[in-house]
Parts: sequence; C-alpha cells; structure tokens
Amino acid sequence: MYPRLDGLMPQRPFQQQQQQQQQQSQPQPQQQQQTGLLLSQQLQAAAAVAAAVNQQQQQKQGDPKNANTASVSGSSRTSNSNTPLTPTAITAQPTNGHEGKALNDEKVYSWIIELAYGPNKEQALLELGKKREYYDDLALVLWNSFGVMTSLLEEIIAVYPYLSPPNLTTPASNRVCNALALLQCVASHPDTRTAFLNAQIPLFLYPFLNTNSQQRPFEYLRLTSLGVIGALVKNDTPEVIQFLLTTEIIPLCLKIMESSSELSKTVAIFIVQKILMDESGLAYVCQTYDRFEAVSNVLKLMIDQLAANPTARLLRHVIRCYLRLADNPDARVALKERLPQALKDGTFDAVLAEDAASKSNLSQLVYATTN
Repeated sequence: MYPRLDGLMPQRPFQQQQQQQQQQSQPQPQQQQQTGLLLSQQLQAAAAVAAAVNQQQQQKQGDPKNANTASVSGSSRTSNSNTPLTPTAITAQPTNGHEGKALNDEKVYSWIIELAYGPNKEQALLELGKKREYYDDLALVLWNSFGVMTSLLEEIIAVYPYLSPPNLTTPASNRVCNALALLQCVASHPDTRTAFLNAQIPLFLYPFLNTNSQQRPFEYLRLTSLGVIGALVKNDTPEVIQFLLTTEIIPLCLKIMESSSELSKTVAIFIVQKILMDESGLAYVCQTYDRFEAVSNVLKLMIDQLAANPTARLLRHVIRCYLRLADNPDARVALKERLPQALKDGTFDAVLAEDAASKSNLSQLVYATTN
C-alpha cells in the first residue's frame, strides 16, 4: 500500500486560478481605507461648502437669525461634528431659472479635491472650467471650498519664473489660463466679488499684464488676465473702481493698448472706459495733467493705428473714452488742441456707417471740443 499523499500534492492550475480570483475579489484593507478616506473627504467638503454657501445666501437675504460674518479668506469650514455627513445635507434653491447646481454635483467636489490635494490638478482645472457654462453658483462653491483659492494662486505663482526672461511654454500657459478662468468665474459673481477684492487677488495677475513678449503663450496669458479684471468692472460696481484706482491697472492697460493684439487692446480699453465712466475714475485721470496726457497720448496712438487698419469695435471704445474725458472741463479745453484730426475729417465715416450710436458719440465729441 502506498501512503496517501493528498496533502502533499501540488494544487492543480485551475484550483490556483480559482483561489487567486477569490482573493482578488475580496477588497484589501488598505484599498478600503483609501476609498473610505476619499469618500469622507468628499462628504466633508460638500457639507462644509453647503453650509458656507447657505450662510452667504442667508446674509444676502438679511436673515438676522442665521447671518454671521463670512470669512474673507473663503476657506472656513462650518460643520457640526456631531451630525453625520451625508449627501442629503447638500441643498440649494434654484436661481435664475437654472435647476442644475454645482452645490448638488458630486463630480464638482471630486474635482475640487483633486485640485486641492492632487495628483490630477491639471485635469481638475480643465474639468472645473467646463462647469462654468452650466452652473451659476460655481463661484460660491469654489470660493467656499477649502484650499481651492490657495491652489489657484499656487498655479499662478508657479509661472512667475518663466516671465523674465520669457520662457513660457504653450502647455504651461494653457494650464495657468485654466486657473485664471476659474478666478474670472469668482470675480464675476456678485456674492464673491467683494471678498475677491478684499483678498487682493487681482494683484497676483499684474505681473502677467506687465509682460512684453509677443509670443502666443504670453498673449493668451495677458488676454485671460485682462478677462478677470474685465469681469470685475463689467457691472459698474463703485467699490471695484475704488480698488483698481489704488493699483497700477491704468498704466498696465495703457501699455497693452499700445502694442498688444487687437483682442487684448479691446479688453484693455474696455477696462479703461469703465474706469472713466465712474465719477471717481474720471476725477482720478483728470486730477493731474500728467495722467490725462498719458491716457490721451495712448488714445491718439490708437487712432493713428486705426486710420491705417480700421476696426469698428476698437474705434467704438476709443470714441467713448474721448467723449467721457470731454465731460471734465479741464480735459475738454485740452482736447480742443489734442483731439486727432482723423476724428474730425471724416476718416472713419465708412467704418461707422452702420454704427449709429458711435456716429452720434463722435458728433458730440467734435462739437464739445470745437465750441
């Protein structure tokens, strides 16, 4: 009789495969822990943002029972540690007729965590940028989410070493422009604009506006940075103008109006026009002759350029700036000698043939500076 060797026989390959499949199907403790941690982070972020956004909405509605002072940093977390964090805690009322809300989108929080903690920060910038078209409350979620503004500023600061000497690549420019697009979203929202200004965030963009390189990566960088400032001034908010007047935005815009691309010139002169339309902005520019001369010299240069290569959109803004300057008595006297001849002799009649408003503005300008 041979001894039984069942216990010593090697397992058949099929049995080995079965056991391996069973082991693989069972979740590993480390995997479970990581998944649970990620889910916990998402739920905590969602609950914190929901609380902060609801708090902001209550403040806006003037509810004395629930209103508290909001943090300017935009990164405070207000949640009750005794209350379970569940997705059902995320609630928001639709506004402006939009039913979809970033506050209710779990994917938004997933990308926010990626942006704040990595490793897919670049993809997170791209995906969150796509959400701007769909959610009117994305600015609130971005501002009140822990670490988001810090991450966006880190993206901006990381590009500084490549500005001088100019060594910015297209991929690096595209990445920081995606970060700037999210800042523009925050700057344009009425509930986050004031906090955005109080945090002095626009100042981080000024090094981009001060670049001279005509390479495409730098042109995109300037244009996107101008878009953030343009979003601030678009709604004619006095506090925005007061803030900008304490900075170097006018000289920076004048510099771009001289020698940048047509699109960048258009956005830059739009910003200058919005500043001039404000009473304090007009008073600031006309306070000294040097300031007035700096603005009028650049406007004259633009008219000379437009005479050779006319563009109706850009010409429209130049005429409005001149007309607004003429509202100041001292500036109006100076413009009698400094107004370009091309605006008086019909050079742009063909360009303005279909623009009745600009033709009327030009007529008023010529009349104001010749009578």
